[in-house]
Amino acid sequence: QLQLVESGGGLVQPGGSLRLSCAASGFRLDYHAIGWFRQVPGKEREGLSCISSTDGSTYYADSVKGRFTISEDNAKNTVYLQMNNLKPEDTALYYCVAGPGLTVATMCGGMKYDYWGLGTQVTVSS
Repeated sequence: QLQLVESGGGLVQPGGSLRLSCAASGFRLDYHAIGWFRQVPGKEREGLSCISSTDGSTYYADSVKGRFTISEDNAKNTVYLQMNNLKPEDTALYYCVAGPGLTVATMCGGMKYDYWGLGTQVTVSS
């Protein structure tokens, strides 16, 4: 069974940091693009950051560029999102996605993917 399971969300103060994890099971992340999206009720989903296991290319949305870093641990079949200098407007449900053979531009920019997890809530508040 193909599965993506996110963890690491929580409540953090503005300016703080969190690291989200996305563990894949039932398939290998090799030859996939993997990404992080977020969703706020009433707003359109946003593709934040994507990484290609094929060539290591990455994509960052302007809203998170310079603050968030995506990385991958092939041995653990897990992708991470390090989030620094968090702002209240970063509050959202964060979920990871994956798709075989996709480019990071197609996934994050075109918002196309084949698998997704249930998400982890991130709340930034004082």
